[in-house]
Amino acid sequence: MAYVFMFLVLSLLILIHEMGHLIGAKLVRIPISQFSIGFGPKLWGVSVGGTQYRLSAIPLGGYVLPETADPAEFNRLPLRARVLFSLAGPMGNLLAAFLVSSATAIASTGFSFHSAVAVPLAELWNMSLQVLGSIPLLLHQPDRLSGVVGIVASGGRYAGTNVERILHLSILLNVNLAIFNLLPLPPLDGGKVLMCAMEKVFKPLRRMEIPLAVAGWVLLLGLMAYATVLDIHRIAA
Repeated sequence: MAYVFMFLVLSLLILIHEMGHLIGAKLVRIPISQFSIGFGPKLWGVSVGGTQYRLSAIPLGGYVLPETADPAEFNRLPLRARVLFSLAGPMGNLLAAFLVSSATAIASTGFSFHSAVAVPLAELWNMSLQVLGSIPLLLHQPDRLSGVVGIVASGGRYAGTNVERILHLSILLNVNLAIFNLLPLPPLDGGKVLMCAMEKVFKPLRRMEIPLAVAGWVLLLGLMAYATVLDIHRIAA
């Protein structure tokens, strides 16, 4: 049961990330054709304001699909709108982490500016520094990588069904998800912002986006496969 809880928490955090992109798109008037909770075949759907909101069969996160015919059409959208759309997902995770941290601090010590604002900001800052500090370490010790399988397994063992531990882990995972997506690597959100900055400096560099995105996907999928193999090896050992 603990592993099921951990899987649902991870799925919820990915969904929060995608909801951030959806809200960001609505704020900057980027048309969205689909917003899905989960992946795979559609189980249920409704159209509101030109966007189809759907529930899909595989309950892991979700996705936001802009209403553009191809990447070239998306790139014709205003630069500011594309940057804010890309940043909205990580910001959604950081906001969720802040709110959970604030709620737990208030529950522990009562309501005050210190518990509602200062404590969660300090906690998020320290966690962010820890996550950033661990990135160079992974380059030297790639065997410490962990994917979805490892997160669910280790998170389930650590948190069990303890609500306080689940909430603490959700804060840490939200921060991890935000920072990971802000890395300047296509096709991550940080990579998309980098491409927008490159376009601002020298517009023809935009032609490199698709080749870089393809290379980025190959790298990410390779890392995910490698991390999954490591996770299974750790569990089986």
